[in-house]
Amino acid sequence: MATVLVTGATGFIGRRLVPALLDAGHEVRAMTRRPESYDGPGQAVGADVMDADSLTSALEGADVAVYLVHSLDDPDFERKDAQAARNFSRAAADAGLRQIIYMGGLGDDDHELSAHLRSRREVEGLLGTDGVPVTVLRAAIVVGHGGISWELTRQLVKNLPAMVVPKWVGTRTQPIAIDDVVRYLSGVVDQEPALGKVFEIGGPETLTYREMLQGVALAMNGRKLPIVVLPLLTPGLSSRWLALVTDVDVTTGRNLIDSMSTEVVVRDTSIRDVVPGEPLTYQEAVRRALAERAQEQASDQA
Repeated sequence: MATVLVTGATGFIGRRLVPALLDAGHEVRAMTRRPESYDGPGQAVGADVMDADSLTSALEGADVAVYLVHSLDDPDFERKDAQAARNFSRAAADAGLRQIIYMGGLGDDDHELSAHLRSRREVEGLLGTDGVPVTVLRAAIVVGHGGISWELTRQLVKNLPAMVVPKWVGTRTQPIAIDDVVRYLSGVVDQEPALGKVFEIGGPETLTYREMLQGVALAMNGRKLPIVVLPLLTPGLSSRWLALVTDVDVTTGRNLIDSMSTEVVVRDTSIRDVVPGEPLTYQEAVRRALAERAQEQASDQA
């Protein structure tokens, strides 16, 4: 078993991964900028990837780090994420880590990638600059309660009786359930066959964004939504439209939309050689996300 540092421990993926790693028998450090307010499992440690000096004590004695940091809501996210990755690479090497695990984004390098996906690729490389082996898991949309892409989908279906949408709704993608993301992340920890490898992870179906929206509409309302494609709806207008009908801010919406014109599907299933098991279907992922949200709301009202 390993001592694992999880960055972004309070985030969408991190807060689910920490208990999964503990269940697997690892010693877990939950890294956060505000350790005094952390009330989750594992040992809370304070550090900030933008403050290189703060990483030294957080990483001391750790064997593996799971890197779940990004600045998608910042207009300057490419520069910030690159600097953070450089800081972490150096600190991880100085601490003698055996492995860094990173959640990247799916997308064919042969095609023009969005700024968001380009940044993810850059971070993949920068994390290994100082010699620590990096394991990369590349995913498309992660379906689960609290995820930004999922919330975007759910709120659109909830708030609109019908939709006028950009042409990117025809782009193919391969959504994955948050449960499977956590299973894969936990499964590659300290595994020799995973060191220095890039894995693509996804659910069993390839869907267009339109099909995803309709799947959520069926699950939430029992019927499909009327959807009209308007090809002239630009990314800039789309992001402002999203900000009006959801609580996703314009900057985050623009970065997500820019990525939605890129087809993101799994072409390499070698992750199953390291972490066996069948991933959940999209409809089951949607069902679980909706059920978790309902349970949280019921708990808050109790």
